[in-house]
Formats: sequence, C-alpha cells, structure tokens
Amino acid sequence: MRFYKECLHCNKELKGRSDKKFCDLQCKSAHQYQQSQEQPERFYNKVDNQLRLNRKILKEYNKGGKVTVRADLLKELGFNANFFTHYWKNTKGDVYLFVYEFGFIKRTENTVDKYVLIQWQDYMEK
Repeated sequence: MRFYKECLHCNKELKGRSDKKFCDLQCKSAHQYQQSQEQPERFYNKVDNQLRLNRKILKEYNKGGKVTVRADLLKELGFNANFFTHYWKNTKGDVYLFVYEFGFIKRTENTVDKYVLIQWQDYMEK
C-alpha cells in the first residue's frame, strides 16, 4: 500500500521525498504568509509599526523645521505620543521626545492641547 501526501497549501499530490510538505517554494511561502496573518501581531511589530506611523505623521506636518499643530489633529491620524525613540532636554529644561529625527513637546494654549514639532539639529548632540 502506497501513502500519498498532499501539499499543505494547495492540496496537490506530492511527489518525491517522503517528508516533503509543499509542492514548490511558492506554496511554502504562501502557506507561511497565511499562517503569519492568522497569528496575533507580535509586540515588536506593534511598536515598530507605531513608531513608523508617528514618524510619518511628524514628517508630514513639520515642513518648516519648527511648527505648532493641534494635538487632536495628530491623534486622529493615529499619532501616539507614548511611542518615541529618544529624548532631548534643552537649556530651559524642556524635554522634547523624538521619533528618530522628528521631535515634539506637548503644550496647552487656552485649554487647547498642541504639539510643537521640531527636527533634530547637530547642536543637540551635546
């Protein structure tokens, strides 16, 4: 009696080695992609995705080097101030949080929350 196995992705009959699981590399890749989509997102991926989104938003709104933007506008786009890569403290003691080369600090003016956006400068290295 001969035992025939099927490809784990496309269910075609497998020929060749007895421990073979896929008929070709495309099926193997497609199966692994499908499996990764069914699993919950890994913590590292969540953090990395949020950092990339934050950077994209800060870059989009900081065309002039230093800009003030309403906080609710950035939050609507998915900005999350809890995700940043590093910080910088100026001589006044203000702490700017940075997402790679784009920084921000929260300010409240007339009960309206805003972010002052800046871009990393060489003098900040000190």
